[in-house]
Amino acid sequence: MGSALALTGCAALAAGALVVRGDRARAWLLLGALVLAPAILLVHVADSDQVRTLRDNPALGVAAAVLGLGLVVALAVLFHRVPTAFAVAAVATIPFRIPIAVAGSTSNLLLPLYLVVAGGVLSWAWPRLGPPGGTGRQSRPDGSPEPATGPEPGWVERLLGVTLVLYAAQSAYADDGDRALENVVFFYVPFALLYVVMARLAWTQRLAGIALGVLTGLAVALASIGYVEYATRHLLLNPKVIASNQLEDYFRVNSLFFDPNIYGRFLAVVIVLLVAWMLWRARTRDVALGALVTAFLFGGLVLTLSQSSFAALLVGLAVLGALRWSVRWALIGAGVVAVAALVAVAIGTSAFDGGGSSSKATSGRSDLVTGGVRLFADRPAQGWGSGAFAREYRRAEDVSAERATSASHTIPVTVAAEQGVVGLLVYLALLAFAFLRLFRGAARDGPLRVGIAAAFTALVAHTLMYAAFLEDPLAWALLAVGTAAAAASAVAPAPAEDE
Repeated sequence: MGSALALTGCAALAAGALVVRGDRARAWLLLGALVLAPAILLVHVADSDQVRTLRDNPALGVAAAVLGLGLVVALAVLFHRVPTAFAVAAVATIPFRIPIAVAGSTSNLLLPLYLVVAGGVLSWAWPRLGPPGGTGRQSRPDGSPEPATGPEPGWVERLLGVTLVLYAAQSAYADDGDRALENVVFFYVPFALLYVVMARLAWTQRLAGIALGVLTGLAVALASIGYVEYATRHLLLNPKVIASNQLEDYFRVNSLFFDPNIYGRFLAVVIVLLVAWMLWRARTRDVALGALVTAFLFGGLVLTLSQSSFAALLVGLAVLGALRWSVRWALIGAGVVAVAALVAVAIGTSAFDGGGSSSKATSGRSDLVTGGVRLFADRPAQGWGSGAFAREYRRAEDVSAERATSASHTIPVTVAAEQGVVGLLVYLALLAFAFLRLFRGAARDGPLRVGIAAAFTALVAHTLMYAAFLEDPLAWALLAVGTAAAAASAVAPAPAEDE
């Protein structure tokens, strides 16, 4: 119960930073969450081998702390002097997960991104903690209060805040609260801080172009690694995927990701953003170059054999077509491609199958979904507690740990089973208001808003067939950029096509 209270307090700080209107109060809340989240983690892992090693070698612990703080301060200074550097650094570190043993299990953590987020929070918050009239920019020269910077909090921010607090609070009655704790301190809180800072950047067409260039370069590099893995039949990471490839007559690649499906999701999102850029380019050279890069990335996506990623890409491209040209023809085109894909799966002649792998994967997901629905039916009001799906699924279905997973592979089902009706309603409301914000006026404003809306839709579609919604920093980053762009569009004219 004590850990759940501390976790709820930490989530409340992050939620407050999302919804509060004053910059000074937001700065304090950001710093509070930034300090409390790692403190909770340290208490949680106090008996782990890593912490015992640091206790036995205090000099090593001090050196690690000094190094980490030094990096954060250096990044904060850089971001304060060049605010756009935060956007570039965040985009550059979003894909990279590092395996870390935590409390007896291994988690794939975004350590580079955490450092960037910490530096970004410090660079944004510190100048705003000064006294009124000082460097914190809390008042105008005439003494009247200066308005808060960035977009005004709305229903999206309120619902994100409710999601954080509700998830943390509902960990109190889960049989095993470790997963919920790790989700909050590793994903929800850091990504909420990322959202706050990213949404307050000036996302000009130039900055968006730089960010897309960085993201595309990363995708090309990661896809190249995937091609090498396929050519050599040797994976760099994840023993489970390596073992699966040895037992089956197909070969899936995951590049530097631990999961081929998350790797495929990343490639699908980048392809959607790249195609959105191409649709507004007037120069043939730009379109040709974009087409070549898109084809290269699509080849990398094929090698993942991720059905959910193919479906997400199809949804994202359909949204692009609808916003750029015609809803009717976009639906017709998407329908034709979907039917063709289903036929290919049925006859087993395309990369979607791989010797029956697709049917096996679908069967496994179907079992998880139906099991999750039964869990929800057994306790519809409050659910089984945040992070409880895997344990309760094993218990209810009487299966081994190898047969269970951390989620149902369908996010609404996972939310319903763990958090009950209340959690499900909050999730659905968040999606509704997020889509409303991203799509309203997007077609009029051009490639940035259209690309963000389509990419976010593709990501959400992927979560309906796989796991990780708010546990994915891409979801928060896309929503943050879309929020900033939507706010800017209310006071600025739409950009020229080739600007």
